Amino acid sequence: MMHDIMIILVLTFPMFLFTIYPGILAGNYAQKHYHVSESLKRAIMLSITFLFALLLSSLLYLT
Repeated sequence: MMHDIMIILVLTFPMFLFTIYPGILAGNYAQKHYHVSESLKRAIMLSITFLFALLLSSLLYLT
């Protein structure tokens, strides 16, 4: 169980290459339509990027 979690987290780092662009798009969308501050925009970008990378790496590992 712990070994599986570690492998998924290790796989998350290469997935950042594929998930940076959707994170940037989500941050820009939030700033344009909801008028969020720059710091909140960056937080949205980082969280979307990390969560999407975690999702991709877990799907890659589990399939």
